[in-house]
Amino acid sequence: MRAFFSLYLANFFLVGGMGLLTTYLALYLGQQNVSTIWIGALTSLYYLGLLFGAKVGYFLIKSVGHIRSFAACTAGVTACVSLHGVIDNLYVWLALRLVVGIGMMCNFMILESWLNEQANHEQRGRVFSVYMITSYLGTVLGQLALAQFETLDYAPLFLVCFVVSVGIVPIALTRRIHPRPIKPLETSTLSYFKLVPQSLTAMAFAGIINGSFYGLAPVFANQAGFDAQEIALFMSVAIVAGLLAQWPMGVLSDRVRRSLLLRFNAIALIIVGAAFMMEELSEAQMFILSYLFGTFAFTLYPLASALANSRVSDDERVGVSAALLVIFGCGAGIGSIALAQIMTLLGHTSLYGAIAVLSAMMFSLLTLINSRQNRERMAHSDYVFSASDVTQSPLAATLDPRIEDEIAQEQLLEIETHERL
Repeated sequence: MRAFFSLYLANFFLVGGMGLLTTYLALYLGQQNVSTIWIGALTSLYYLGLLFGAKVGYFLIKSVGHIRSFAACTAGVTACVSLHGVIDNLYVWLALRLVVGIGMMCNFMILESWLNEQANHEQRGRVFSVYMITSYLGTVLGQLALAQFETLDYAPLFLVCFVVSVGIVPIALTRRIHPRPIKPLETSTLSYFKLVPQSLTAMAFAGIINGSFYGLAPVFANQAGFDAQEIALFMSVAIVAGLLAQWPMGVLSDRVRRSLLLRFNAIALIIVGAAFMMEELSEAQMFILSYLFGTFAFTLYPLASALANSRVSDDERVGVSAALLVIFGCGAGIGSIALAQIMTLLGHTSLYGAIAVLSAMMFSLLTLINSRQNRERMAHSDYVFSASDVTQSPLAATLDPRIEDEIAQEQLLEIETHERL
């Protein structure tokens, strides 16, 4: 794992800075009495930027390589963050949020394709689990850093610029072997569904489930009667569970089939979601369920990514990373909106009920795809090997370990002499 330290460190600073920025923007605009719709639009434009960033990132990596692309995109993100403190205009901030999404998508593509290209198949789960651990640590520390500011002025923006800029240093100075230049390939997300259908299917549901949790779990906890501190604890328990689960799940995924683990996680989420809908749950029981939810929901992404990258060649790493991130971003963007409507109609407990239904759908689709792939592998055969092809051949003697070589040679000579006569 030490070999990837520079990549992990860069990811830690980037995610920490972005987590701090996202929370700061929401709190600052709320303090200015800006409508919730516009605050939500900032998040939507960030995910829209992720969609556009897939094409941009692929073009940059193909043109100038991983390290230069990372430096350029991170510098662009830093510039956009600094402009928030220069121009206090909501519409400009919306445009900046879009550009930041594009830049971050490029950086995620660079880091994840780099990790997956140089990680061995036997250790890919563990390598990616550490990557996810740095992401969660960055997110948590970013939130803690924001809590140190007594007022929401422009000071947090300076900290974001500092943290994101520092993220360039480990990549620029890395002594790791640079990734190989990528070849022009088809980058359509739909084309990768044929290549890694299980991974992309799981990633779509992971985006919906995780996105709806971050956006709506605080609402669920509030309507369940929790106060502000209890809501923060409820969220933190799930996030810490996801953090602690990354390494053991990564080790397990290097020994057990990842497609099987994805289906197991889906079953676990069905049970947890159904348990949340039970009446008269105590606070302790809800915290336990929140921990279990974080364990299985937040390990879907690394499992799906590791599974996808174990099925593709090195030339396809960048394209697959882009497809996974795009699908996850789409799911996260759609999940909060769709499940918010369900909660409005059916009550706060329907959040986890909907997650249970989504998990059941994920399990069914993954099982169907897996069985179809197994049938295709069994049915595919250009030549049917018949028993008579061996047993009736004079070479059968040479293939039988019980027969000595001299006797086998004598049998071949006798058959050859008989054929000549």
